[in-house]
Amino acid sequence: MENAFETLLERGFVKQCTDEDALNKRLGCEKLTFYCGFDPTANSLHVGSMLPIMAMAHCQRAGHRAIALIGGATAMVGDPSGKTEMRQMLSREEISSNGQRIEAQLKRFLTLDGEAGLCVNNADWLLEVNYIEFLRDIGRHFRVNEMMRAEAYKLRMEREEGLSFIEFNYQILQAYDFLVLHRRLGCALQLGGDDQWSNILAGSDLIRRVEGGEAYGLTFPLLTTARGEKMGKTAGGAVWLDASRTSPYEFYQYWINTDDRDVERFLALFTFLPMDEVRRLGTLADADIRQAKEVLAYEVTRLTHGEKEAEDARNASRAAFGGDGSDLSAVPTTTVEAVRLEVGISVVDLFVETGLAGSKSAARRLIQGGGAYVGGEQVTDIGASVDTRSVKDGEMMLRSGKKKYHRVLVR
Repeated sequence: MENAFETLLERGFVKQCTDEDALNKRLGCEKLTFYCGFDPTANSLHVGSMLPIMAMAHCQRAGHRAIALIGGATAMVGDPSGKTEMRQMLSREEISSNGQRIEAQLKRFLTLDGEAGLCVNNADWLLEVNYIEFLRDIGRHFRVNEMMRAEAYKLRMEREEGLSFIEFNYQILQAYDFLVLHRRLGCALQLGGDDQWSNILAGSDLIRRVEGGEAYGLTFPLLTTARGEKMGKTAGGAVWLDASRTSPYEFYQYWINTDDRDVERFLALFTFLPMDEVRRLGTLADADIRQAKEVLAYEVTRLTHGEKEAEDARNASRAAFGGDGSDLSAVPTTTVEAVRLEVGISVVDLFVETGLAGSKSAARRLIQGGGAYVGGEQVTDIGASVDTRSVKDGEMMLRSGKKKYHRVLVR
């Protein structure tokens, strides 16, 4: 069978691993059950979530059984890892609704049919825990001085806000999840981002102490772009996997705008293309790098939104960036009544209305910085307005910066 560990290593997924030699051997010769958790703190996953999802998919394709854990209970506590302040508390209803939507998104990438893979929710066991029994049976295996060495806890303790007691429990709850999955489903491996390393170690250690069993952990690097920016973040906020929050066209554009230095790395991490092809595309340079970026954007959009949406986004992108403009159907679009343009609409208001600027002050700064365009013409006056003269064939194209477009249809 294909060795999933070697695949993950070659493609750049592996940051840290417990007992690398043993895990490599077992992944290469037997079927393992593994899991990765997703706390439903929002109603959609984002681009940053795709790293663990793709790693899970590679392992599943190599013949291993995947468990996608929805943190219906841990989301009520809040993971302090990577956070400078306490998460906003969500209601049970919000968490449940978010979990259902996230499960649907995971099913686009993973087979969760109960055999090759399954989806579980830790609310099913954590919400029923008897506090005193839990402390006696599980809590006694943890040492506060050891927990405080965790990077997530140390960083929070150094800040004025400190670390709440409810958050302090998170590591114990995540470790208990691993133990439950080990007992019930034979789970032997937990995957996660490198900020989860301490939590994963706590889980594998708990299994060893309580069950005398072998359990492994593997973490992925915390990705930043070549520009030093956090993966999946833009000036407009997170890049979501939900089409209602980030349209397929905007999603495609995020990937087409990848820094040249990141293209090969992202092709390896976020597509299933063979590594020979990834390396070939990674050798392209100058004007030819656009071809590699198109492949990256198309493949990731196809995986996330389907083939038709990916093709529509590619066609619209080509039309908007130097094409003949014949197919802009996937470009974000806003309809404006013609009567409003007859009296004129301020550019500032229009950019806010279409979402090209988050606020009027942001729109003014965009104009002052030379990044606002209407119909291909740069707007330099923050008091400028647009009227029917800017309309051509019933529409006008707005642009923010070099690459963010929005179409306005006039009726």
